[in-house]
Formats: sequence, structure tokens, C-alpha cells
Amino acid sequence: MGGSPLKTIGLIGGMSWESSAHYYRLVNEAVKARLGGLHSAKVLLASVDFGEVEPLQRAARWDEAGELLNRAALGLERAGADLLLICANTMHKVAGEAVKGVRIPLLHIADVTAEAVRAAGPRKVALLGTRYTMEQDFYRRRLEERHGLEVLVPGPEDRAEVNRVIYEELVLGRIEPRSKGRYLAIIDQLVGAGAQGVIAGCTEIPMLVQQGDVSVPLFDTTELHALAAVERALA
Repeated sequence: MGGSPLKTIGLIGGMSWESSAHYYRLVNEAVKARLGGLHSAKVLLASVDFGEVEPLQRAARWDEAGELLNRAALGLERAGADLLLICANTMHKVAGEAVKGVRIPLLHIADVTAEAVRAAGPRKVALLGTRYTMEQDFYRRRLEERHGLEVLVPGPEDRAEVNRVIYEELVLGRIEPRSKGRYLAIIDQLVGAGAQGVIAGCTEIPMLVQQGDVSVPLFDTTELHALAAVERALA
């Protein structure tokens, strides 16, 4: 067997470990599909403790959260990673802080997702995610200003429910049929308001809702991010 042409993918995970495990599977499946044989991905994983991260989110102590991710990023670079992924949509709020002093590139999940949306055709999309992702501008503004998308989010009560399901169920690996029904009803309302596609803007949401459940294109940020990482690793 010859040497692998792969670069090493550095994953900052643990937010939650459920979705990080999905990232690991996706990058390995994609490399196997592309290279065949016994090939698998070259991956370094820095998995943080979400029990430390979530209270920082809740208390709006984002500087400390950014420092925590920065330590992980610097460690991955020292260990030999060639590119970085933050395996969570919400924590891209501190993407700038996370890569301070880091020389290897960060593959931003919102850019990868927006490129896929534009390639598929929609210009108006619904965004589901944590309340931080839906309500703050770090993610929505990037989609709108950098990529020219129009972004719809649920109303206040529905945002609260989408967020609750993520933190009380999905990050714990719980898949509840009732919650899936609520998500699909919320998506139907947004499609009725003109959404031509739906961004699953939390890496746990695809555990609950898949493309076959909805009438418009569903953009799985976890899968898009992982596959884009493999493309960069093979470039």
C-alpha cells in the first residue's frame, strides 16, 4: 500500500459527544468511499467537557468558552492537524477567539452550509438551532451578508421549544417522537412563510429530523461540514 494523500483533520468536539461521534463516522465513511480499500480518515479529536461549556453559554461567558476552545485548537495544531473543525454550530460564536495564535485554517460551518444552499438553489431558508444560533447575529448575519441568503427563524415560543429539545433531549441521545412532531410542525410553518429549504443549524438536529421528513431540501450542517473537511483533506 502506498502512502495516504490525506491531510489530518483536527476536530474540536464534545459539544455534544453524540454529534462528535457522528462527525467521526462521516469523515471515515467519506474517505473510504473516495479512496476505497482499507483507507480511513486521519483524525485528531480534542473532545471538551460539555458540562463545562454549557454553563458558560448560559451565563454569556463567551470569552471563557473561546479560551477553552482555543486551548483545544492549539493542542490539535501541535499534535499535527492540518485543518480545524469546531463540531458545533453554536460555538462558532467564538470562532475568532478559538483560532487566536493558530496557523492552520478553520473550516467554518456556516460558510460550508451556505455554499451548499446556494448550489442547491434556495435563497430563502429556515434556520433551526440553539436559541443562540437562532437569535444572535453571529450565524445569521454571516449567512445573509456573506452569502446573500434570506434567513427565517421560528417565533419566540417555537424557538424556546427547539432549544429545549436540543439541550434536554438530543445532547443526551434521547429521540422523542413528540418532539419530532413539534419540529416538523415548526418547519411546516416556516415553509408556509416562504422558506425554500431548512438549515439544521445544530449538529444534533439530524438525529431527530431527516430529509425524508420534510417537503423542502434539508441542509444537514454536520454532514456538510464533515464532507467539506474530507474534500480539504484530499485536496
